[in-house]
Amino acid sequence: MKIPFNIPPETGREADYLAKAMANHKLCGDGPLTKACHALMEETFHAEKVLLTTSGTSALEMAALLCNLEPGDEVIMPSYTFVSTADAFVQRGAKVVFVDIRPDTLNIDETKIEAAITDKTRAICVVHYAGVACEMDTILDIAHRHGLKVVEDAAQGVNAYYKGKALGTIGDYGCYSFHETKNYTMGEGGAVVVNHPEDIERAEIYREKGTNRSKFLRGQLDKYTWVDYGSSYLPSELNAAYLLPQLEDMEEINNDRLASWNRYYAALLPLAQAGKVELPVIPEGCVHNAHMFYIKCRDIEERTALIAFLKERNISSVFHYIPLHSAPAGKRFGRFHGEDVYTTRESERLARLPMYYHLTEADCLTVVQAIYDFYGVPYSSEEKD
Repeated sequence: MKIPFNIPPETGREADYLAKAMANHKLCGDGPLTKACHALMEETFHAEKVLLTTSGTSALEMAALLCNLEPGDEVIMPSYTFVSTADAFVQRGAKVVFVDIRPDTLNIDETKIEAAITDKTRAICVVHYAGVACEMDTILDIAHRHGLKVVEDAAQGVNAYYKGKALGTIGDYGCYSFHETKNYTMGEGGAVVVNHPEDIERAEIYREKGTNRSKFLRGQLDKYTWVDYGSSYLPSELNAAYLLPQLEDMEEINNDRLASWNRYYAALLPLAQAGKVELPVIPEGCVHNAHMFYIKCRDIEERTALIAFLKERNISSVFHYIPLHSAPAGKRFGRFHGEDVYTTRESERLARLPMYYHLTEADCLTVVQAIYDFYGVPYSSEEKD
């Protein structure tokens, strides 16, 4: 494709950091570069504890462990999300209870949560879609009144904020992804954010194969041993070496993506005002991170035709999730509470446009021109300016 959907971010210093990791002769997890990533995120996001993981999926698995779920427990979440959001809780024997999404942000509809709570409900897992925050005040109030844990799937929400708080630091546990399609990447990787000091030791044990090795490495024990269940959730130093320079340049990467996002929005606004497409909505109090830019077409037929049209122009555009409640595993491991008013409908209308660090203005406008051409609407030079 002349204009790909995604290009993994790169600062130019990754090779130097990889060489540093190799020179340290420390390639396994929790070396100095991993610790630097932890410290930088904890300081930047005012997080209690951040621990790198092998993926966003494993961060969610750790959060599910920290929730102390037992077979038969229920976890409420949106159906419009990636399979990992549900998988992490299903592995603990929990049943996932899907509720509808809001049509504006495509986030979980906070007004549908309380009605889905039963005596088996133990947690609410919210998904900050496209780096735009859910209505967390309402959700935290519901959780507090019902004694529920709140897990933030902030896979797309690194360096995005809700009322001044970094996504991932608001609930009990937050989960980040550093997959190559994310704003900051280590190829495959993620992080779990632990927001209560009393949970940190358990998180370290789960992450270190059920051992207290972290305390041993800090000199708090003269030997370490197996103390609980867990798994190997530590990424290698090589992964951390690729991520660290991007975290150091976080604001530069963020500002570059925001410039592209704003360019798309301004250029496509006349098309939206003409009723041809719908554009993303950013509620008051939310500071997004330009993780993605999408438009919503009239229906799935129009969306399919648009993606094909852009492909003919050598522009890669993709749709996103097929709702989990319609999948075979979703039917087996979960249920949808209430009416599916927006989840399926909105999922069938959404088309994601190319978005990545160093996306050029010229390529942005090429994409915009192609969309105008598809809808048969002239794209004036005034709109280009």
